[in-house]
Amino acid sequence: MARQLDLFVPGVVYLDVIFTGLRELPGPGTEVWASGMGSCPGGVANLAVAASRLGLHTGLGTALSSDAYGEFCHRVLSRQEGIDLSSSRRVDDWHSPVTVSLAYDRDRSMITHGHPLPTDADGLVNGLPAARSAAVSLAPEGMGWVRRARAAGTLVFADVGWDETDQWSSDVLGVLSDCHAFLPNSVEAMRYARTDDPRQALEKLSGLVPVVVVTCGADGALAVDGTTGEVASVPGVPVTALDPTGAGDVFTAAFITGTLGGWPLTDRVAFATLVGALSVQHFGGSLSAPGWGDIADWWQAVRLDESRSDLAGRFGFLSDVIPPGSRTAVHRATATIARLSDAQAEH
Repeated sequence: MARQLDLFVPGVVYLDVIFTGLRELPGPGTEVWASGMGSCPGGVANLAVAASRLGLHTGLGTALSSDAYGEFCHRVLSRQEGIDLSSSRRVDDWHSPVTVSLAYDRDRSMITHGHPLPTDADGLVNGLPAARSAAVSLAPEGMGWVRRARAAGTLVFADVGWDETDQWSSDVLGVLSDCHAFLPNSVEAMRYARTDDPRQALEKLSGLVPVVVVTCGADGALAVDGTTGEVASVPGVPVTALDPTGAGDVFTAAFITGTLGGWPLTDRVAFATLVGALSVQHFGGSLSAPGWGDIADWWQAVRLDESRSDLAGRFGFLSDVIPPGSRTAVHRATATIARLSDAQAEH
């Protein structure tokens, strides 16, 4: 019998190509040079890689092309990151979707190219493997598997993308009745709640799903857990931000890790803000996610710095949850579609 997954993530994997060190964005008819460049799997791979690096046995339900980009993503996800791809499909005669990200002034602009998926959203689930938790990005259709997951005892964690129609219809949120948690950012939460206050948005959305977390970027996050009555308001962790790509997915992976570990709500949210903050210090989406070694190094530095006593108090629980001996270096995005996506040579 196959080992049960801790987390199952269905969705689309993109090849992300990130240009960094831009002094300005290109205007019409102009050319600019970037001092840095990285490549890595993106899309739902951001969340899957982040969760795997935190020790969750993670499975991915996706379609990966047999073209060079798809081969690169498959190799990085399976061999390098240890993600279970048994629920994924390899597809011939289909172009891998590609996103080019221009990291500039602590934000990014993106250009994406892709063709229609060779399957629908339910097809990416591919039989719904046994899993303690699953992650889903809400959409108007193709969500039938979420109810089946809930019936099987799987905790479903949902986020939502930007509504290009600017309608922010509550119909999209209907599937939340089968979800355990909803993790929108503050802008998304306020649009759906029809308010300009993140706290009011949190309160209104809390009636739709047991756990709601509203992320507020560098300002931290707000959360409520209706199953326990806990409420949390956690400030952000100050870091030098280089690239926010994938930070929301990293946050979600960390929050799921704390939930499966049975942590109190405040600790779950604090951990997620920390892991998300550590990720924005590196360029790229999936491969910017920290591992336990990065977290342990940060925690050791904080404890030795008397000027950071507030952080030491807020994150005291880390001493109990960081696995012993967690010093394995993680992989970072490289400058080309490389044979191995590693910042250092393999030994």
